[in-house]
Amino acid sequence: MNETNRDGIAHGSSTEKRPAEARRIQANSGSQLRKPLCSLLPASMPSPSLRLAVVGAGAAGLAAARELRREGHAPVVFERAAAVGGTWLYASPAPAAAADPLGAAATHSSLYASLRTNLPREVMGFLDFPFTAARGSVVDARRFPGHQEVLRYLEDFTQRFDLYGLVRFQTEVVGVRREAGGRWAVTSRKLGEKGEQDEELYDAVVVCNGHYSEPRVASIPGADAWPGKQMHSHNYRVPEPFLDQVVIVIGASASAVDISRDIASVAKEVHIADRSAPTSTCEQQPEYDNMWLHSMIDHAQGDGTVVFQDGSSIKADVIMHCTGYLYDFPFLGDDSTITVDDNCVDPLYKHVFPIEVAPDLSFIGVPWKVIPFPLFELQSKWVAGILSGRIKLPSKDEMMEDVKAIYSRLETRGWPKRYTHNFSGGYQFEYDDWLAEQCGHPPIEEWRKLMYAANAKNKAARPERYRDEWDDDGLVALANEDFKKYF
Repeated sequence: MNETNRDGIAHGSSTEKRPAEARRIQANSGSQLRKPLCSLLPASMPSPSLRLAVVGAGAAGLAAARELRREGHAPVVFERAAAVGGTWLYASPAPAAAADPLGAAATHSSLYASLRTNLPREVMGFLDFPFTAARGSVVDARRFPGHQEVLRYLEDFTQRFDLYGLVRFQTEVVGVRREAGGRWAVTSRKLGEKGEQDEELYDAVVVCNGHYSEPRVASIPGADAWPGKQMHSHNYRVPEPFLDQVVIVIGASASAVDISRDIASVAKEVHIADRSAPTSTCEQQPEYDNMWLHSMIDHAQGDGTVVFQDGSSIKADVIMHCTGYLYDFPFLGDDSTITVDDNCVDPLYKHVFPIEVAPDLSFIGVPWKVIPFPLFELQSKWVAGILSGRIKLPSKDEMMEDVKAIYSRLETRGWPKRYTHNFSGGYQFEYDDWLAEQCGHPPIEEWRKLMYAANAKNKAARPERYRDEWDDDGLVALANEDFKKYF
């Protein structure tokens, strides 16, 4: 949600419309970002205006809507909520969530009340709309603000670029299919009404529905007979319900770290199960007298006992799954040209275009372990330019070779397929700069790259205090100087 826990060349190409052919690709992938791939067409070339459907009005959908309209297209944004913001729109779980604690049917946001960004605001913002504490609507001026401040920023972005009029609120997309003539039939329904559905034709569809709504749950032998409560972090909001309880938190991501600390303020004990920890791990955590780190859970028992891989055990009241999310595109149906296998969306050229129907179907925001907003912006610029014909895609064969190279790289490293869209390390900036080059946009600022690295180092050194203590004031000064050109 902050740094998303989820990095991208050839010539020639064809962007003519053809009937979709659903395919399941068995590939091995990895891509070299060095060869030129797309080319800019002469500025004098006509740019056709297309009617485009954008699914979602979170940060990705808003970025897409702005860039598509800037390119001369006519986007219509479908948003099932009553406001913009997507992941950043805080909502308490519906009453039905009490009967569905693992979130199998949940559609609300994944925010918890205490959430603060894990990236500094200077890094987080869109490239030409800084997320500064000097904006008029600022309430939370902290460098790592709470989630409400991010929502205000997205509302400011929507207002500043006059995007509200493009959004159909409380409207859910329930179906997307390609017609024989090459256009896309989008079926939607207005929430709260009698279930009537509308179907409209669009020239292309841009999917921006995020990947924080379909919980991934750990498999625990014996869990069916275990009498305690299991829930997913998707349904976590505040710590008070865990007063004096023994809670196991599965995971080591940003949300697991935050939620375990949050719950430790009221719980009797908190035990963190981390699959990356050595099997023998059983350690009390620094600065906490009621929190321990373990290796993964081995099994659960019917008497309430949970046994860890080192053989240690505890009787627990709650198992909290902070185990991430699955990509989910229910509106695309079973005949879609993409599949989701081991949480890999396949085959996507540059993590954006399904090859068989490129560029008429695209996905913004699939990568994780990234600075999300700048990535959304650059992907959206690229998609908008390709749809107008100003930028060309390579041939289908060349795109498929690029996808196969990604899988080949994963295989060489011994990484599972679910890491396909993981941009950890320096790859996200290589990818961002490649996108920027294709679009004729400057690369990601050097201060932003350095600040991102400095924050990661500071977070490792001060896991409890990095949001309030840092050593990169010089980079902050460079960022603020750079931002002056936008005010």
